[in-house]
Amino acid sequence: MSTSVHVLVLGGTTEARELAAVLAAHPGVRVTSSLAGRVSRPGALAGDVRIGGFGGAEGLAAWLDEHGVHAVVDATHPFASGITANAATAASAAGRPLVVLRRPGWRPGPGDRWHPVGSLAQAAELLPAVGRRVFLTTGRLGLAAFAHLTGPHFVVRSVEPPEPPMPPDTELVLARGPFTVTDELALLREHRIDVLVTKDSGGAATAAKLTAARRLGLPVVVVRRPPLPDGVTVVPDVAGALERLGFRAP
Repeated sequence: MSTSVHVLVLGGTTEARELAAVLAAHPGVRVTSSLAGRVSRPGALAGDVRIGGFGGAEGLAAWLDEHGVHAVVDATHPFASGITANAATAASAAGRPLVVLRRPGWRPGPGDRWHPVGSLAQAAELLPAVGRRVFLTTGRLGLAAFAHLTGPHFVVRSVEPPEPPMPPDTELVLARGPFTVTDELALLREHRIDVLVTKDSGGAATAAKLTAARRLGLPVVVVRRPPLPDGVTVVPDVAGALERLGFRAP
């Protein structure tokens, strides 16, 4: 790819941060990272930063034209399906290449007691039959799906305090990762957790809780990822995104 290019990175993940840093280090490359604004104090990012929505696929397509964007990388969370759908529609409408950067999902191993489900609603439906003391790690925006459950005791860990609705019997733990297996074992034991609920976000940074659950023999309700739009180019890591964009990894 030639110099003097503008790449829009739809971010919020570790991979998005890494990709922005590598792209910003290339001479003649402008990178803009777009964040949804769900965390009030995001960490420092290389290049330009834009916070907030675009106004759907039509607004994003107009922004790509207005700001001379040459390529788009969707490096959002695997469960940000609305953003990914808008990115695919907008990139197609604007005639820009789109690369979807998704770290591989987790896979169960020997000793795991996983209960895969297709949605947060299905996780909430299954939960009362699986456990009563729940370590809920589906993100603060997903608590509403469990708000009607009055029986279980929920332990929710979040960087920032979540907003209602949430389950009535909820204990909040404010903490920022990454967490080690030792950390997770201590939390599970301290709170007498008997079931873990999580999304399949993939990656090593948040996998320690799965290892801890396996060691303690705990069941894990795992919410599967939503499907990607048809026809998008998907890469598993930053190196793959750089290759698709025409850059060499450092």
